[in-house]
Amino acid sequence: MSRIGFIGIGNMGAPMACNLNNAGHEVVAYDLLQENLDQIAARGVKIADSPAAAVAGADVLFTMLPGGSQVESVYLSHVFRVAKPGTLMIDCSTIDIESCRTVHDAAASYRFPMVDAPVSGGVSGATAGSLTFMAGGEQESVSSALPLLEILGKNIVHCGAPGTGQAAKICNNMMLGIQMASVAEAFVLSERLGLDAGKLFEVASTSSGQCWSLTSYCPVPGLVEASPANNNYEPGFASALMLKDMNLALEAAEIFGAKLKLAKLAASLYSSYFDTGVIGHRKMTHSGQNY
Repeated sequence: MSRIGFIGIGNMGAPMACNLNNAGHEVVAYDLLQENLDQIAARGVKIADSPAAAVAGADVLFTMLPGGSQVESVYLSHVFRVAKPGTLMIDCSTIDIESCRTVHDAAASYRFPMVDAPVSGGVSGATAGSLTFMAGGEQESVSSALPLLEILGKNIVHCGAPGTGQAAKICNNMMLGIQMASVAEAFVLSERLGLDAGKLFEVASTSSGQCWSLTSYCPVPGLVEASPANNNYEPGFASALMLKDMNLALEAAEIFGAKLKLAKLAASLYSSYFDTGVIGHRKMTHSGQNY
């Protein structure tokens, strides 16, 4: 069994760290918020008092952080300085391509194998160990990470060279953001037209309107058991994070010369919603802080 450092114990990182620990690995975790650490300590995960302490002596390091600046800060200021030679680095954050490549290049200069492995599947997938991983990195690094990723997920796709995991995640979540807006608007229209929401779901979920946003995250209560709509809309993947991912797509499009008209429109909808102050920030833990 491996000694695993885990930095970033939020909505996704906590169940992932616990699943690795439950599989028999020795997991040592760190987060800026003590309340997050207290929750997983109660479930048997060891706690570190700094990022350096989490990675010291580890065979593998997982990170699950809110943005590119945090990822760069953790790796460049802490991890690479203290990790033992050969430690496998697996970053599961969703970040911009430039930050991802910067950290990959630095890892290569220190001769650390590294995989960018952002995830899809939400908190329920992290808890159930059924995530999808989009992995970017050298074949040997991805192969080394595979046994651990298989504890955490059901689908692991090696997307290609370093950075391609992030590319896949950005494109995937751009589609999610657009689809989620369309599904919500469809149910608003159906209500205005006097169509029962359950009947619309029955039709669309078995025809051309079918998509993950409908069948897994339907925004109307009573139709999909695991949807946040059936849990008082308690966020696992908050709207603020969706806006972040849409902006990552638009940023990448600007850099690489792609025109994303629908993505830009959808991002403006999330931005307007965010600006109203309706969405809560309690799930955006330590988003503005560096490690």
